[in-house]
Amino acid sequence: MKEDARHRLEDLLDREIEVARTLAATLDAERAALTGASPQAVEQQAAEKTRLLADIEKLEDERRAVSVAAEQGLPGARVPRGTSIAATVAERWRTLMEVIAGCRTANEVNGYIINLRQGQISQLLGIVRGTSTLTYTPQGKTFAKALRALAKA
Repeated sequence: MKEDARHRLEDLLDREIEVARTLAATLDAERAALTGASPQAVEQQAAEKTRLLADIEKLEDERRAVSVAAEQGLPGARVPRGTSIAATVAERWRTLMEVIAGCRTANEVNGYIINLRQGQISQLLGIVRGTSTLTYTPQGKTFAKALRALAKA
C-alpha cells in the first residue's frame, strides 16, 4: 500500500512540476505582454495564469492527501515528525520548490511592471486633465506646478 501511494505521490509531483513549468512560461509571456501594446494579450496571459494557479492548488491538495497515505513527510503534508522521505520524492520536491521560487520571482517582476505602468498612466491622465503635477527645480527640490488641460470633453 505504501509503495503504491509513494508512486502516486511521485506521479503527482511530476504533474505539479509540469504545471509549474507551464506557469513559468506563462509568466514570461505575461511580462512580454505587459511591456507590449496589446491589452488583449495581457488579459489572455492573466487568465491562463489564474487557470494554472488553480490547477496547482488542486494538485497540491491531492499531493498532501497522497503524501499522508504514502507516509512521506513533505512540508505541509501533516505527516508525523520523523517520517522519512524517499530519495525520488525528495528530488522531485526540490525541483518543484525551485520552479515555484522562479515563478514567485517572475510574478513579483510582473507586479512591479504593472505598478510602474499604473503610475505612468496616472501621470498622463493628470497632464490631460490639467491637474497639478510634481516637477523638480534645478536644485532637485519638488514643487507642484499647475498645468492647463490639454483638452476638454
